[in-house]
Amino acid sequence: MSLTIASPATSIRTLGALRESGYKIMSIKDEIRANLIKALREGHDPFPGVLGFDQTVIPQIQNAILGRHDFILLGLRGQAKSRILRLLPGLLDEFIPIVAGSDLRDNPFDPISKYARDLIEEHGDETPIEWLHRSERYGEKLATPDTSIADLIGDIDPIKAAHRKLTYADEEVIHFGIIPRTNRGIFAINELPDLQPRIQVGLLNIMEEQDIQIRGFNIRFPLDLLMVFSANPEDYTNRGSIITPLKDRIDSQIITHYPATVETGIAITDQEAWQERTGEVTVHVPHFFREIIEQVAFEARGSEYVDQNSGVSARMTRAALENLISAAERRALLCGERETTARPSDLWFVEAAITGKLELVYEGEQEGAQTVAQVLTGRALKNTFARHFPSPERDRAPYQKVLQWFAGGGTLELHHDMPFVEYAKALDRVDGLREVTDRLAKPESPAVRASTMELVLEALHQQSLLGKEAGKASRIFVDMMGSMLSGIAPDDDEDFDEFDQ
Repeated sequence: MSLTIASPATSIRTLGALRESGYKIMSIKDEIRANLIKALREGHDPFPGVLGFDQTVIPQIQNAILGRHDFILLGLRGQAKSRILRLLPGLLDEFIPIVAGSDLRDNPFDPISKYARDLIEEHGDETPIEWLHRSERYGEKLATPDTSIADLIGDIDPIKAAHRKLTYADEEVIHFGIIPRTNRGIFAINELPDLQPRIQVGLLNIMEEQDIQIRGFNIRFPLDLLMVFSANPEDYTNRGSIITPLKDRIDSQIITHYPATVETGIAITDQEAWQERTGEVTVHVPHFFREIIEQVAFEARGSEYVDQNSGVSARMTRAALENLISAAERRALLCGERETTARPSDLWFVEAAITGKLELVYEGEQEGAQTVAQVLTGRALKNTFARHFPSPERDRAPYQKVLQWFAGGGTLELHHDMPFVEYAKALDRVDGLREVTDRLAKPESPAVRASTMELVLEALHQQSLLGKEAGKASRIFVDMMGSMLSGIAPDDDEDFDEFDQ
């Protein structure tokens, strides 16, 4: 969302014409405050695409803006901190006037750089004016240990001094850093604790006294900035911390969080994942698959095998959904099908999106990232199934006919890349499976019915009622007692039965 802010025609090109137009220039914090007030009164959403924060984070950000605060977003990875900061320019005026050619985007009515002051002194009302778009008024720096004061604030430029035959006592030998060059805009520093303490000290005067000292130059530059930051909690990062004086100058500290509900997580993942693919195959993803993928993240955020101080990013569920769709797409291409529906066996390919995004504690490292990913997927499937179907753990009656078929020696082998006709035919061999699926799920299509039938078998396996022998390209469902390869039966305490075993 970008507000269209009323302003004089950008055809005004001189200081005199600007003055005659009656144009009033506000400070950046007053400007963004005024535009937020306008947005709230008119019912506009200043932060489109940021989901799950309506009652928590967004009101605090709005309060900070209304209070003209510099602020920091504090939270674990994948909590939309950078996205929020990059949406702030939408609350700026569409264009503002600056002195033409000024490195510091000087206010024509109150210039701060020597260049702008000299230009106005020489040309007076004929001083040329440029109009700066809101998109050019946002600066951002990822804090890294090698970031220097020269990068952020500036340094003496000996080449400029030599070329223009200036002495080092001349203010014009200064090469300004990225913060002064964002004057009259918003400047963001991501991962603030990674900035070395001595560099953080350099921010103190910018935020409070607006003094800049560069190589002996003690120049008061009243920079007009909104300073915003992001950081992980201090107990998460071992790379550094925020120095106390800088904390004191950041007016508001706003805590972000992960989605509170599975449905909110699904909405975020659907928004971020690449799903509308151009190609020869249309992939349908039933809602319960989206629930399972989001539930994996919820399981990980409560898992004893995952470092909870590290967090579980929303990027994991995005990549997992994309892998699920890709697995179904690949199968359809191999089978010569133009349309397909995701299957529970496709969840095996989600593992690749999980293993690299989890920081494991010692116990998790001992088991291995792949095993932990399989366990989390199995738990997610089990808990998602329990939200929509009678729990086999408490009531086996709906599934009794299916269990009896396996107890009587029936086995079912499903290959990853089975064409739909063979897949559906194989599942129909299991007595009672279609009946229980139709009665409990009411699937809307034959393809969804087949996927749901396999889901029922997976859930029975997760409840220790069926055995499953997992190969590289297939799954064989068997009676639990008759399974020679299932090992120890899964239960709630010893649940390293994995999704794949």
